[in-house]
Parts: sequence; structure tokens; C-alpha cells
Amino acid sequence: MDPVPGSKFDFLWSGLLIMIEAKNENRLLMVDDDPAFLQAISKAMAKRGFDVMTATCIRDAVSRAREAVPAMAVVDLKLEAESGLDLIPLLVEINPDMNIVVLTGYSSIATAVTAIKRGASEYLSKPVTAGDVVKALSGDLQREDTLEDLSPMSVERVEWEYIQKVLQENDGNISATARSLGMYRRTLQRKLAKKPVAK
Repeated sequence: MDPVPGSKFDFLWSGLLIMIEAKNENRLLMVDDDPAFLQAISKAMAKRGFDVMTATCIRDAVSRAREAVPAMAVVDLKLEAESGLDLIPLLVEINPDMNIVVLTGYSSIATAVTAIKRGASEYLSKPVTAGDVVKALSGDLQREDTLEDLSPMSVERVEWEYIQKVLQENDGNISATARSLGMYRRTLQRKLAKKPVAK
């Protein structure tokens, strides 16, 4: 039942709507498959005034987002056997204005570009602090370069980015990555040690 215009109930109702709207604007969905990290970062974000929801996989994240639509989301790129990149468009579908930050286990510009194209607004390379996340969500993150500055990439850079992707898929295991790439372990280590410039 709608309140009677001009009544004290109308005033109280308006105040309640303002409070609900403010809470929605602070609602943050954090998605990471590392329970310890998720608990720590969520607790830190809650202390900073965010209304935090958590999930460890894409299915749970979508379910939580549909139950209580968040204004913001922080999504880890690697969610066990899933990719956080696949979650981004699903969240955007729920809330087209959602402010999404992607966390990566390594500084991969190629992955960051893909995340931005799918609807993310920012990316961070782990390890990160709650302060880093707040800056990314607020748009105050300072960078020495931009995605535009780092594209197009040189052949060496493209190779390095691909190696990083395969390395992450093998959970950082050098030997397994070398086998996947069909190269000697020593050769892989040498390539990893020489991070090429973007162009």
C-alpha cells in the first residue's frame, strides 16, 4: 500500500527509500576461490563501509547477485576450473551499471583488455590490499601507463602474455607449463625472466 502524500508516513517512507538506495550503492560482491583471502579482504572492505556479499564460484556469484543486486563486484580471474572473465557479462546482464574490478594472479595486459571489453571497469594484479580495491572501485587508481599505451603488443610481448596464461592454467608449475608449451624448462625460465616491453 502506497503512503498518503504529505503525511508523516510519506516522510518516513522517503527516508527509508533513501537508506535502502544508499545501502544498494555500497553493496559489493566479492568472488574468489581462496577462502582465506576472501574472508580477509571482505572483512577489511566491510570495515570501510561496504555491504559485502561473497561467492567462490560463478554459479554462487550469479545467485547472490540476483538475490540482492550489487553496485560493485570484485572478481578473481581464476576460479578453480572456471574463469572470472566468463562471470563478467553475466553480472553486467544483472546490472548494466555494475562497477567491476578483476583480480589477476599476474600482470597480464592481454587478459586485462579482455576483461575491460567484457564489461569490467578496472583490473588489479595480486597481491592486493583493501586500499587497492577501494581505489580501483572509486577510479582513483594511479597507473604509469594505460591499456592504450600497452597496445598493440610486440610479438615478444604476445608470446610472454601467452606463456603467462599457460603458467596460470598450470597453477604456476614451471615443469607442467614447459610440457604444455613443448619447450625445455630452462628455456621457459629464461623467457619468463625477460619480460618484454609492450611494443
